[in-house]
Amino acid sequence: MPYLVLARKYRPQTFEAVIQQDHVTRTLQNAIVSGRVAHAILFAGPRGTGKTTVARIMAKAMNCREGPTGTPCNTCTSCLEITAGNSVDVFEIDGASNNSVDQVRELRENVKYMPARSPYKIYIIDEVHMLSLSAFNALLKTLEEPPSHVLFFFATTEPNKIPITILSRCQRHDFRRIDARAISEHMQTICEQEGVAADPEGLWLIAREAQGCMRDALSLLDQIMSGLTGALSRSEILELLGFIDRQIVFELSDALLARDVGRILEVIDGVYHRGLDMKKLHADLVQHFRNLLILKMGQHPEKLMDLPAHEIERMRQQVADVSSGILDQLLEMVYREESAIRYSAQPKLVMEMLGIRLARMTPALPINDLIEKIDLLRSDAAGRVQTPEKPDTPVPEGSETGSDIPAPGQRQDRSEPPGPQTPVDPAAAPDEVWERFLAHLSASHPALAASLSKATLTSMDDKVLEIELDDNGFNRSMIRKSKNRDILEAASAAVFGDRRRVVVRTGGRRAEARSAKKKASEQMKRDALSHPLVTAALDIFNGKVVDVKLLKPD
Repeated sequence: MPYLVLARKYRPQTFEAVIQQDHVTRTLQNAIVSGRVAHAILFAGPRGTGKTTVARIMAKAMNCREGPTGTPCNTCTSCLEITAGNSVDVFEIDGASNNSVDQVRELRENVKYMPARSPYKIYIIDEVHMLSLSAFNALLKTLEEPPSHVLFFFATTEPNKIPITILSRCQRHDFRRIDARAISEHMQTICEQEGVAADPEGLWLIAREAQGCMRDALSLLDQIMSGLTGALSRSEILELLGFIDRQIVFELSDALLARDVGRILEVIDGVYHRGLDMKKLHADLVQHFRNLLILKMGQHPEKLMDLPAHEIERMRQQVADVSSGILDQLLEMVYREESAIRYSAQPKLVMEMLGIRLARMTPALPINDLIEKIDLLRSDAAGRVQTPEKPDTPVPEGSETGSDIPAPGQRQDRSEPPGPQTPVDPAAAPDEVWERFLAHLSASHPALAASLSKATLTSMDDKVLEIELDDNGFNRSMIRKSKNRDILEAASAAVFGDRRRVVVRTGGRRAEARSAKKKASEQMKRDALSHPLVTAALDIFNGKVVDVKLLKPD
């Protein structure tokens, strides 16, 4: 008798035997019992999770001698024929090889005929998404209003490729990936039935490699049983299938956390000389750092990690003295190299370069410490701002806060035009006098005040106001117009109490002062950019400087 692989030999024959798809099997059983079975059902989900198996069980349940029943007997003629795959009333069609419109038209013609000896004629179409668009269109009418004796069960791993017109005519059930613990326990049961002793840790390796696919796990177990005699030990499973030992992943992550470059290179070289896949090592390392970060941050990490208890405990010890910020950095840097590892002709070299970069990585500061240091940097930069010292201005006796004369270092509110002017105090600083003059001028002649906004009052006496203006031809010609001179002298009479002649000069000390101030500002910006805290922040956040602004001290 030909050998039957484990995936077929131990295929579930009842709803109760299906592993970890209770949300689907329970619904189907209830629908059968209540007589509410849909005429078209779509089973969607990852490969090897039981879609076609459930479709066959569903066919047996509907055509069983005791049925329709939620638990097929598996002893009647109909159940035995469906299990063997030779039932005359249950048709299993491969959507990939029967995807033409002509084949669907033939199916559409055959559904009109009654089943040979069963209550229902059932069509199971596997990988239904492989049908052509024209084939789907040909199926639409039959799928929407099939004869009462016809049922359609579809299975697919890519429901997104099925036209919405088909999806809307089907009752959909989504299958989930099977967790490694359930796969491992099921393989342990099979090994006991086969009379083979198996190391539980070795079965965990197979279950993890299967990534939620029971069929893949049983295929690997079949391969191991064929290649080994006696007990299935962890070391023999690793050797036969070429898996990356979890011990290697722990050693490499320990070396990375300890920043031991020599040890990092030794582990990578050992993996390379054993002929193991560098891309698989990288994928395992990404998953390992993801689990470490979840373990460090989560309150119930066991729900998010499909791992045995002894591995979780070892990982807990591994990150006991490591901050979540460092783990986050490591995970990001390792994951960023995925494409480089995948497409490189020298993945070993890429892994070595990555290991060296990770070992030399500058640890991220806690965010609170970083904010504190940035505040210190801001205070240090603000203290470097050079501002001209202004002489103390004595407050005239009887004056109050809120008088028309602004206090030293305070600008007058220009939102409203100034009222009747009080003559300027002779002891007032030139900058304050000029502010008062511009405030009065802007209320009645804003254009002229704008031309003087960058001018400086260089000297004044009881007859002359001397102002210095940058060498701007437009502003200079505007101010020197006779009518504007009259406006300026009238403003001086309102501000100073008597009319004074206005003398305008260009260039000179103001230009030199502005040049010196500009050079000082540029020097402070260069100092700020080269400050160690700034360079560290740029490195940590992988950022760039967009602009530098100098803040005036409070």
